[in-house]
Amino acid sequence: MVPILTGPTASGKSSAAYEFLEKHPGFELISADSRQIYKYLNIGTDKPTPEEIKKYRIGLVDFVEPDRRYTVFDFTEDAHRVINEIRDRGHIPLICGGTGLYIRALVEGIVEITEEGMEIRRQLEEEAITLGPQYLYEKLEKIDKTAAEATHPHNLKRIIRALEIYELTGRTKTEILAGGNQPKGEYNFEIICLNPPREILYERINQRVDLMMEKGLMEEIRILVDKGFRPSLEKLNVIGYNELLKHLDGVFSLEAAINLVKQNSRRYAKRQVTWFKGMSGIVFCRDAGEVQYQLERLAGH
Repeated sequence: MVPILTGPTASGKSSAAYEFLEKHPGFELISADSRQIYKYLNIGTDKPTPEEIKKYRIGLVDFVEPDRRYTVFDFTEDAHRVINEIRDRGHIPLICGGTGLYIRALVEGIVEITEEGMEIRRQLEEEAITLGPQYLYEKLEKIDKTAAEATHPHNLKRIIRALEIYELTGRTKTEILAGGNQPKGEYNFEIICLNPPREILYERINQRVDLMMEKGLMEEIRILVDKGFRPSLEKLNVIGYNELLKHLDGVFSLEAAINLVKQNSRRYAKRQVTWFKGMSGIVFCRDAGEVQYQLERLAGH
């Protein structure tokens, strides 16, 4: 049995996981967060501190360069490897994170990427506007000739769909359909979702954004830009970084940028909840107390 603790951003899942680990040192954490994997993106992703990473033995955090492509397939392979390493040490893995696509891929495998969670679609649509649909079709021909041959050059929606599957997973649509499900492994996953009442969650989100600014998110972004990672930041499309980059460009005032970070974070949390409600077998909890009860129940199995 491998427990998974998930939930929307700022729901308190990390704190709940740490509280559980204080009582159960035989467990080790594996992160399922598609933004905390990146080096240097610390404050804006609410990444665990180096002390927390060491204390709670958190895997799959802070190990990917911002300009490196890391896909959901990479995650499933790395997660299976780390699960086995933890078990080899005689410990039990506890997966914690809010990236629904990572969790679904790990639990259910992948045949086709679902419509939710596609952050790159906007970029592809912008390319279609600025460079034309033919440009995207030719890109698809180079990446996945079989899919291109099966798609009319004017069917922009299908072209973008095939391209975003490749961008997200690192595999072409043809490869995914031919290979069937990404193997799920021999694990019995049990998913707990911390989903506080909306008014509480939104207030936590607002407070978290204010705290990130106090911790120096603006300075962190300036350092990343100085390191030459601005193109990578824009491609990663991480909430908090994009809005404040536009402030640096003079598009927004600082106050307007911060308010937009809060608004986009709340919208993202809503999409996360919708995603998790679409998965089967999840136990939903309204507060940390219910989470502890469910984790204790699983720990007794």
